[in-house]
Amino acid sequence: MKGKGTWKAWLNSLIPGIITVAVVFGPSKVTIASKLGAQYGSALLWIIVVAIFFMAIYTNIAARIGIATHQSLLTTIRTKWGSAVAGIIGLGVFAVCTSFQIGNAVGAGIAIGEFTHTPSKPWIIIVSLAAIALLFARRFYALLSKVMIGVVLLMLFSFLLTCILSHPSLNEIGQGFIPTVPHGSESLVIAFVASCFSMVAAFYQSYLVQQRASQLSDEARRGMKDRSLTGMLMLGVMSAAVMLCAAAVLHPRGISLQSARDMGKALEPLFGLRASQLFLLGLFASSFSALVGNAVLGGTVFSDAVKWGYSMDQLRVKICIAAIIALGAVLAYIFGAMPLQMIVFAQGITILIVPVIGLALLLISNDATVMGEWKNNLFYKVSAIAGLLLILILAGMNIKTLFFK
Repeated sequence: MKGKGTWKAWLNSLIPGIITVAVVFGPSKVTIASKLGAQYGSALLWIIVVAIFFMAIYTNIAARIGIATHQSLLTTIRTKWGSAVAGIIGLGVFAVCTSFQIGNAVGAGIAIGEFTHTPSKPWIIIVSLAAIALLFARRFYALLSKVMIGVVLLMLFSFLLTCILSHPSLNEIGQGFIPTVPHGSESLVIAFVASCFSMVAAFYQSYLVQQRASQLSDEARRGMKDRSLTGMLMLGVMSAAVMLCAAAVLHPRGISLQSARDMGKALEPLFGLRASQLFLLGLFASSFSALVGNAVLGGTVFSDAVKWGYSMDQLRVKICIAAIIALGAVLAYIFGAMPLQMIVFAQGITILIVPVIGLALLLISNDATVMGEWKNNLFYKVSAIAGLLLILILAGMNIKTLFFK
């Protein structure tokens, strides 16, 4: 029985990292990784390594904050720098999550619309209403965790196996880890790094770990900071597999992605003629799990910022979560006529907001009075500063690409 309990505790310690993967690996990630592989082959594999490395650094930092403190991360920020700073971060997270929500809602609508050969816009509203209804179900968090774990494992298996069956060129894969930026790829590179190196998702890891840590033994709680790395490695493998599938199957055929069915053709080595249909089902699953998870993230942090609490058992928190779902649905319905372009734009624009979030994580994790034994060592200090500089550089590039081109 002890072994069973230990095994269960180990699985529970993985859940925060897997939920983060499910939130980050939504339709936007699949879209951008597919477009990168279809247009540029394996040339941009190196950006996955960079993005995952820095995402792992900040996820570990947030996990250690969650373990070290007995209050929410925004409460710590409010104590150190005042309510105004906490409010700005809460509003920033709300804005970032809303922009991500557009892509999630559009992805779900496209998936059902193309699968049923019906207009996608009505499905955006229907799916969003279903998500709001699920929010008020009993044992919501437990159900959400199981759904997300299932979706992540299914996508990991499908794309990884398809990648193996598509026989990608090992020489091209090796060359893909040499940093180059093909002409015309800049906006996609920015969008990919912005969605993969998600400072907002890393920030929320503190809340997830803190909630789980209260249910675990001291030994299991100490292991949670390392379990987040497992989730980030899964995120990297899945992103690379999607890109390599598109590079091996779509790039040689010169297929320009115009629809979700086009992306589904990358799975033909595994699923044959039914690849597009099965891809649409997978796209819906990832879109819906990301839609709910992303809204939970944004709504919880915003509610905490305005001192309404951060437990998903509280009605005010659920109202904030529902507000993000509803707002994302409305914006997705309005702009749904240009889904792929909108998804890329929405992911890219978020990188303009996140530097302050990264700075807060860095400063708190360097504070020995807050962190105690969980304070950053030299490696994490240097790596976190480098990650923050990357965010600032990409923000500058994004401003140039979006407004001065």
